Amino acid sequence: MNDLRYPIGPFTAPADPTAATRESLIATIAACPAELRRVTRGLSDAQLETPYRDGGWTVRQVVHHVPDSHMNAYVRHKLTATQLQPTINPYEESLWAELADAKSGDIEVSLVLLTQLHDRWVRFLRALEPEAFARTFVHPAYDHLWTLDASVALYAWHSRHHVAHIDALRQRMGW
Repeated sequence: MNDLRYPIGPFTAPADPTAATRESLIATIAACPAELRRVTRGLSDAQLETPYRDGGWTVRQVVHHVPDSHMNAYVRHKLTATQLQPTINPYEESLWAELADAKSGDIEVSLVLLTQLHDRWVRFLRALEPEAFARTFVHPAYDHLWTLDASVALYAWHSRHHVAHIDALRQRMGW
């Protein structure tokens, strides 16, 4: 893929996910912390300050963005499992990426946070009954209901998407 914004392509939700598809997506979410740690291993501070593309976030901002985003997803999923069609609270990810903790914080903090968060999130998802994945939530920025199945697929994609940003940058830069 030549579009540096979407190194694995844009998100497409599976039409009718099976139990096996769902487990594969959850396994992708489970693997994300180790994959993010793998692609950031050995990077210098100067490399962490490198944008993954012109006009894009730095590697450091990407690393901090992933747990920010996934914490929001975890809460959205728990709300969806426990409430009737909740309206979730969006957040301004681009503004979060400009806050001091994302711009200059130690990535190890976010890597540990992501590991612990994903442990809880994956346990939660794997314990849900299959019918729970049909439950829906309202995202005010979109003109459709999101199923828990579609959201799990989105965050599996999101996990791979940001790992690929860093991996592709490393390859281009010869790191």
